[in-house]
Amino acid sequence: VVGMQRSKVDSWVCLFVMAGIAALLFLALKSANMLNLNTTKGYQITAMFQDIGGLKPQAAVRSSGVVVGRVSKIAYDSKAYQAAVTIEMDERYHFPSDSSLRILTSGLLGDQYIGVDAGYSDASWKQGDTVSNTQSAVVLETLIGQFMNSKALDAAKETTPAGQAAGAAAQGAGQ
Repeated sequence: VVGMQRSKVDSWVCLFVMAGIAALLFLALKSANMLNLNTTKGYQITAMFQDIGGLKPQAAVRSSGVVVGRVSKIAYDSKAYQAAVTIEMDERYHFPSDSSLRILTSGLLGDQYIGVDAGYSDASWKQGDTVSNTQSAVVLETLIGQFMNSKALDAAKETTPAGQAAGAAAQGAGQ
């Protein structure tokens, strides 16, 4: 009788532990945007970007902070030499055909997502449309590189004779 009670308690403990593991797995997948329980149908559009930065499949597509779709696929278009991002838009949301898409970042170093800036056209996006009115991701490394290059150019101008003459002329004009 004691062995049977112990077996019953062990079964309940095992069930509780399994439920905890399932809950943690669900939370981990949901927080990493790898799990989407939304089963509503929608329409697909394709957006062409010069640089997608760290954009990933399943990234959110937002308008005014509201999730209106998800990135379903990212591919390289070798004819246009651009990234082709396929987006699954929620059927509840329709945007004018002259709307624009931008790749944005949540916070300073957060996840990247696509922001929709609504246009003014009477026609709306529909299944299979290609959006070319896009703005690529701002890549932090590129910005730092441009800043460093501009500082190097400024330093080079100050060390050349022409740069020194210009600096002397500017100082003389200021007196």
